[in-house]
Amino acid sequence: MTDDVLVVGAGPTGLTLAIELARRGVGVRIVDAAPAPHRESRGKGLQPRTLEVLEDVGGTERALATGITRLPFRKYFDGAHVNDTDPFADALPTPDAPYERGVLIGQWQVEEILRERLAEFGVGVQLGTEVTGFEQDTDGVTAVLADGERLRAGHLVGCDGGRSRVRKAMGVRFDGTTEETQSMVVGDVEAEGIGRDVWHQWFTSDGGGVALCPMPGTNSFQFQATPELDANGEPLPPSLESFQRIFDRYARVPGVTLANPTWLSVWRVNVRMVDRMRVGRVLLAGDAAHAHPIAGGLGMNTGIQDAYNLGWKLALTATGQAGPGLLDTYEEERLPVAAWTLGVTTELYARVLEAVKEPGTGVEAAAPPPMGTGYPWSSLAGPADEDTLGSVGDPAVLRPGDRAPDAPCLDASGHPVRLFQVYADPRFTLLGFGAEVADAVGKLAVEHEGLLQAFTVDVDGRTSGAVADLRDHEGHARRAYGVTDPALVLVRPDNHVALLTRDPAEVTAYLARIATFTTKERYSEYEHGSV
Repeated sequence: MTDDVLVVGAGPTGLTLAIELARRGVGVRIVDAAPAPHRESRGKGLQPRTLEVLEDVGGTERALATGITRLPFRKYFDGAHVNDTDPFADALPTPDAPYERGVLIGQWQVEEILRERLAEFGVGVQLGTEVTGFEQDTDGVTAVLADGERLRAGHLVGCDGGRSRVRKAMGVRFDGTTEETQSMVVGDVEAEGIGRDVWHQWFTSDGGGVALCPMPGTNSFQFQATPELDANGEPLPPSLESFQRIFDRYARVPGVTLANPTWLSVWRVNVRMVDRMRVGRVLLAGDAAHAHPIAGGLGMNTGIQDAYNLGWKLALTATGQAGPGLLDTYEEERLPVAAWTLGVTTELYARVLEAVKEPGTGVEAAAPPPMGTGYPWSSLAGPADEDTLGSVGDPAVLRPGDRAPDAPCLDASGHPVRLFQVYADPRFTLLGFGAEVADAVGKLAVEHEGLLQAFTVDVDGRTSGAVADLRDHEGHARRAYGVTDPALVLVRPDNHVALLTRDPAEVTAYLARIATFTTKERYSEYEHGSV
């Protein structure tokens, strides 16, 4: 039996990708070398854009119910309380951006939510299955397992983390640096005698520090600290006893006892990324493709967004609805994002190191800029010349390649519906603003039924004498998309604007291009990979 796609690694990236494929009817198998799911906090935050992604995937409601959206930072310096701050205290949701802040949640909890969602499509994770190499040809990929078994698939995606065996087998470069002298001990521990209503951060004038972040839904805190050093200046291995000594030294809070560790680890500053995310039928996503400092909490988020970008493209390719060249746009769009992430997290980490030295400066000052603003450079971004956009949308508001905004509307029955709910369909979405384009919207929906869903949109609820599919009753959709005149807005399956136009022929041409994408790859160059 040959699966359409084999996903290697069942972390947040691999699980998101498997869901995206399964909900589009693609035959997917997901394997992981671990014998059982972990229960470690690891990456512990979902950013607003990732919440938008997970809403489409089907996990945001459960993530919000599990996690915490409001947790103040409490900073101490040399044992004295300095301040309590909430960097997002004044943030409010808007019609076009419903999630004004991220959510604190353990990585294991995110994975549990995603596994449950994947199971709803009849797909489970195959645990205890380690891929050690692969062979590929023009028709597919054969994965070689540690026990000698061989699995056949049309494509293989390595989501197997920073030590990715798939990446090593591909032979791509993983350029960057590892700073062995800059490290941190991390873990999950219980802490008797300390409140769980704030994220505690203790720092000292000698540059050391320790932090305890209460993890929702558990009795544990995530512990982060400067490591203890041995007589030679080398970091000591993490242990509960070491954690207690570190806490006593930097926090200076008597009577607090750490207990019941469920995760003990060392984190080192890694700044690396691949030079390629695709070799023939084998691709990389998440930490397997890029590693960066933990500042800003972008790791898990970047991986989920990698998977969201890749999922629909791989599904269309695997089912023959798109040419294999569509997969080239995955690297085209996500490799620059990986480079941006490496740069911004490195800068943020440096700012954190400086912030801890100042009594009045909070680590929250190093909050990252928003992710997911779009891919304006992409070849998938439709025509963007001023003449084209001038009569359709305001280019200062929105351009092809940008993230598609949300907006509250009414459906044909007058019930409230958000554009994000409309976009949850795995196909492209066409919005036709104004009666002048209503007939074209209906024809395009019929002509491209398997690839496109289409809706007429009008403020007065009437188009060509019929009730509109969507009513922009408060004008939020028109404002968000910069629309004043009749317009056609084509939105990609991953909720980015593909095209802004008034000409139905441009929509047809765009979708035809998706179906006929060609690739420059020659699979014969990359037949084998093993480690």
